Amino acid sequence: MALDDPRKVAMMVLALTVGWFVQPSAARADDERRMGVSLVGPPKASADFKNFEWVNPAAPKGGRIRQFANGTFDSLNQFPAQGQSASGLTLIYDLLFARSPDEAATGYGLIAEWLAFPPDFSSVTFGLRPSARFNDGQPVTPEDVVFSMEALKKASPLYSTYYQHVVKAEKSGPNEVRFTFDVKDNRELPQIVSELPILPKHWWTAKNTNGEPRDIMKSSLEIPVGSGPYIVKSFEPGRAITYERVKNWWAADLSVSKGQWNFDEINITYYRDRVAPFEAFKRGDIDYWTEPSAKNWATEYEFDAIKRGAVKKEAFPVDRVAAMQSFVMNQRRPVFQDPRVRQAFNLAFDFDWANKNLFFGLYTRLNSYFDNSELATRGLPQGRELEILNEVRAELPADVFSKEFKAPTDDIRKNLAAASKLLAEAGYVNKGGVATNAAGQQLAFEFLLDDPQYDRIVQPYIQNLQKLGVRANIRQVDSAQYQRRLTEFDYDMIFGQFAQSESPGNEQREFFGTSTVDVRGSHNLAGIKNKAIDAIIEKVIFARDRADLVAATRALDRALLWNFYVVPTWYRGAEWVAYWDKFGRPAKLPARAVGFLQTWWFDPAKADATAARP
Repeated sequence: MALDDPRKVAMMVLALTVGWFVQPSAARADDERRMGVSLVGPPKASADFKNFEWVNPAAPKGGRIRQFANGTFDSLNQFPAQGQSASGLTLIYDLLFARSPDEAATGYGLIAEWLAFPPDFSSVTFGLRPSARFNDGQPVTPEDVVFSMEALKKASPLYSTYYQHVVKAEKSGPNEVRFTFDVKDNRELPQIVSELPILPKHWWTAKNTNGEPRDIMKSSLEIPVGSGPYIVKSFEPGRAITYERVKNWWAADLSVSKGQWNFDEINITYYRDRVAPFEAFKRGDIDYWTEPSAKNWATEYEFDAIKRGAVKKEAFPVDRVAAMQSFVMNQRRPVFQDPRVRQAFNLAFDFDWANKNLFFGLYTRLNSYFDNSELATRGLPQGRELEILNEVRAELPADVFSKEFKAPTDDIRKNLAAASKLLAEAGYVNKGGVATNAAGQQLAFEFLLDDPQYDRIVQPYIQNLQKLGVRANIRQVDSAQYQRRLTEFDYDMIFGQFAQSESPGNEQREFFGTSTVDVRGSHNLAGIKNKAIDAIIEKVIFARDRADLVAATRALDRALLWNFYVVPTWYRGAEWVAYWDKFGRPAKLPARAVGFLQTWWFDPAKADATAARP
C-alpha cells in the first residue's frame, strides 16, 4: 500500500500472480521481467494495453480544482516525523510502479519499465525507463533510486520499518537497480519495493537557496523537486498550497498514465474545522466535497445549489477491505494494560443507539480488522488457522479458541452489567461513583480529539463509562498539536483507524508489532507488545500461498480482537461525495476509489451551464 495499501506476491503460481512476461532479464538468468504485478491474482491489463479501462484516454486537460484540508502545515518535506507536511505532496513524486485504484494489490511499471526477482524472493531488480525525468529536466538514474531507499529509511520511521529487510541497494546495470533482502520467501518484498517514491539525489545532496546543505531528516519550506505530474506552484505556510500540472510531464503518454491527472491546477485551502469549508463549498468556493458524517449526509444537503442542480450528490460504491475505525486504547498507559478493563470499555459502547440516533442507520458494525473481505474471522478457528493459533496457544486468551468474536450489540444494560463485573475482577470497586482499586487509584482517562464533530459520538460513550465509575474527559486540540501528540504517543484514547488491503504483509509489524511500539511516529497506535501477535504476523508475512495467507490473517485478526486493544466502531461500503457540476468523468470509475483527481476532468461547457442555472 504505498504504505497504506499492503501487497503480497503468490509464489506457488507465478504465472497467475504476476500476469505477463517477456524475455528473461539480463540481470539474473533465473528471473523474468514483469511489467505488471499483483499479489492476489493476475493483473487485468494485457501486455500491450494502451490505457486503463477506467480512464478516458482523450480526457481534456485544463481548469482549476479547489479543495480543502483541515489544520495547518509547516513543511513541504513529507518524509520525516518532524513537522506537519502539506496535503497533496504525493502528487509531485512518481513511484517505480504505479498502483492501480481499480485492482487489489496491483501495480504497473512507471519509472521502472519492469521488475524481476528469483524464485526465492531474495532480491528484486528494476529496469528504469530511459525516458524518466525529474521536473528540472535531469534523468532518473539508478543512483537516484539507491539514494531514495537509503534516505527514506533514514528519515522516516514508517519507511524504516516497511523496508527493514532491504539490506542492500545497488546499481546492477546501465539502467538497472537491484535490492537485496536479508530474508528469503517473503513474497511481498518485491512489490512493496516497487512502491518506493523516487527522489532526485542531485537536488537533495546540493545546498539550498541559503547556501545550507539540504537535510531530508528535517522539515523545510523549500519547494522540492520530483518527477510526478504536478509541481508546487505557490503556498502560504499553514493556509494554502497550489499545485500546477507539469505540461511536459515525462510519463504523460505512457499507457500507465494516459487520461490521468487532468486538472491544470489543484488548490488546497486550510481550515481549522469542517464547518467553515462546508459553507465555502455551498457558496461555490470549494468544488468537491467528500462527506464523512452520516448525520450531515442525511440532513445537510438541502441547500439552494443542490435544489437547482448545480451541485450533485452521489454515493459511489467502493470494493475494498473496511478499515478498522475504532476508539484506540494506548497500552503504554497503565490504565489500559489489563485486558479485562479493555473488554469492559468495549462493552460500554452502544453502537445500536449511535447508529439509530446519530447515524440514521447508515453504518454497519465492525467485527474485524479486515471486515468486508474473506480475511475476516468467521465461526471458530479450524484447519490451518487453528494450527497457527495452537503454536502460541498459551499466550492467547482462551476465548480465541472457544468463541466467535462479535462486537457487543443489543442490550446496553446487560453489557454494562457485564462490564462492571469485569472491572471488579480487575480490582476496581465503585466507591462513591468512582471506580477505584486497592491502591486508591481511580480509573480515569482522557479522550484526545482534533475535530469537534466527534464530540457528539464520544460524549454518549463517556456517559456510559461514567455509569461504571470511570472518570473520563475530552481534550480538544488543534491538528498540529494532535499530530505531535500522536507522534510522541502522548494520549490515552484516540479515534483512529487501521487501513488494510486484501494482501496484508510487512505493514502489520508497523501496526501491531513489538518492534515498533517505541519507535517515535510509528503507526502502532495501540502500543501493542505481544509475542503471540508478533509470531502470527510473521506467519502472515511468510505465508506460502493465498490460502495460507488467508488463514494466517484470520488468526491475526482473532488474536487482535480477543485482546480488545480497540473498541470497533463502524464502516460503510460507499464514498459519499458532492461536487459542483462542472466536471466530466470516465464511463467506468475504478472499483476501489472515486479517482477524482486522478481520472476526472474540467468541463467548461458544464461549468457555463451550471453558472447559468437560475
